[in-house]
Amino acid sequence: MALTDEFLAHLRQAFPVGTVYSDPADCWAYGCDNSKKHALPDAVVFPVNHQEVLAVVRLCYEYRVPLTPRGRGTGTTGAVVPLEGGLMMSLERMNRIIELAPDNRFAVVEPGLTNQALQDALKPLGFFWPPDPTSAAYCSIGGNLAYNSAGPRAVKYGTPRDNIFGLRAVTGDGRELRTGVYTSKGVVGLDLTRLIVGSEGTLAIITEATLKLTPLAESVRTMRAVYASVDAATRAIARIMARPPAPCALEFMDANAIEMIRQYSDVELPTGAGALLMIEVDGPLSGLDAAVLGIEQSATVEGLLDFRIAQNKDEVDALWRTRKALSPALRKVAPGKINEDVVVPVTELPALINGLDKLSRHHGIPIVNFGHAGNGNIHVNLLLDPAKPGQQQKAEECLGEVFDLVLGLRGTLSGEHGIGLVKRDYVSREVDAVSMDLMRAIKRQFDPNGILNKGKMLPDEKSQ
Repeated sequence: MALTDEFLAHLRQAFPVGTVYSDPADCWAYGCDNSKKHALPDAVVFPVNHQEVLAVVRLCYEYRVPLTPRGRGTGTTGAVVPLEGGLMMSLERMNRIIELAPDNRFAVVEPGLTNQALQDALKPLGFFWPPDPTSAAYCSIGGNLAYNSAGPRAVKYGTPRDNIFGLRAVTGDGRELRTGVYTSKGVVGLDLTRLIVGSEGTLAIITEATLKLTPLAESVRTMRAVYASVDAATRAIARIMARPPAPCALEFMDANAIEMIRQYSDVELPTGAGALLMIEVDGPLSGLDAAVLGIEQSATVEGLLDFRIAQNKDEVDALWRTRKALSPALRKVAPGKINEDVVVPVTELPALINGLDKLSRHHGIPIVNFGHAGNGNIHVNLLLDPAKPGQQQKAEECLGEVFDLVLGLRGTLSGEHGIGLVKRDYVSREVDAVSMDLMRAIKRQFDPNGILNKGKMLPDEKSQ
């Protein structure tokens, strides 16, 4: 929607020069994320504190202006694409660490702080914040919370919902609230903190987060196991996850991913490799050798082709080169690829990979799979060239069948990427009608005029 002169005048009156953009050339970059979808916002505002966020929301509520909150735009689901134009609120300048309280194991931060900046501040104190998305060097804490984005360490340490004490936020009708606690235990009232986390900016805008900190492990050991088949790797995953200590990373690649690495890097892998696991375990130095031995014993199943334990940093780097070689290879082969992060029970991984292979052959779309094996979170990559006639349509048909396959295996459509715009119209396949009605009712309580991140996460009622 086009913003009125009156609205823009009020906005500029409330904010200093250089914090409101309305020229399309200045606003263009704020209309997209990593999904390659784009819509031009009518204006962009850069608040620097809670009170300024509050002022913006109240103004948008009064004028019924669509308001899209944004972190760093590293998401892949179009969740920050302003479908109806309106006002984009970039929180990137709200990047302060408000309080570090290592003795009480919490930190209070603003949403624009990058994940890496937080980790850098915590490391000298002997702590870290467990969520570690691949984009950690650039993505913001607010974005991590909005998507409930986790990363490899979630297999042991959990997601952002498991690593947060409380929030300060502003609802869609301009009410400010504090949720949660500053302690590791607390059961007063309903858990609004974890309701807002993962809601993709559709309920409230986070202005401060009280994060739960974890002590850094004394040492970390890295291993790589290569198997003849996904079935063999799955047996090993189940055995590894069934005994303590839990690994702090358990990453998976299928045969298609391994073959791609062979073609586009000099990483050496045994012939006949059908699946690969990257495994890390952390803990006290005194007990780590026993932990590694336990992992090796659990990983040794029929079909194991190779098991390597890194003995120093160079060997760790060499083992992780296998995983790091995959993303550049995928970008080179299919810059227009579709990447979806589905989750299935670990024991269903063979059925998922076999089913994906069948869909790949049926639709003529190469599919490469990798991800976080310990919790069944697999990144399904459909390799297509949108410039080729008919391939985009084939890929979309294939994607719908991928989601049906996942749900048939008692899985879920997303583990950490979120829903946004890309998966919105598939949500009703997983969420029943009663649950959807309750979710929409909650949305109306937080955002009665429906201005926050319009058109995201929940399908339009008219389409149901």
